[in-house]
Amino acid sequence: MKENIVFVKSKQFAVRIINLYKYLCDEKKEYVLSKQILRSGTSIGANIAESECANSRKDFLFKLYIALKESAETMYWLDLLYETEFIDDKMYRSMHDDCEEIKKILQASTKTISSE
Repeated sequence: MKENIVFVKSKQFAVRIINLYKYLCDEKKEYVLSKQILRSGTSIGANIAESECANSRKDFLFKLYIALKESAETMYWLDLLYETEFIDDKMYRSMHDDCEEIKKILQASTKTISSE
């Protein structure tokens, strides 16, 4: 069985998001934005996992679109955390680059599937 690279990357990203959430709560005492990024950042992989059990091509594509939208939302929360100085440049760039990579894979996948 072929490894689903976007699933693997989104799960690894979710682990990073959970660790970011713990850092923001424990070290920065930030509880609002951290909760938002926890939800959207872990939802990316959850929707990709759901897509693997889709009951139709349309359902599969729908789940990937949700994952794509969650990646865009996560980018928004990362931007806010950076611009309000809750995370530094190094952390921001690393998380942003990972999220951007997942987003690009999902964009390419949804484009390919919807054009077939």
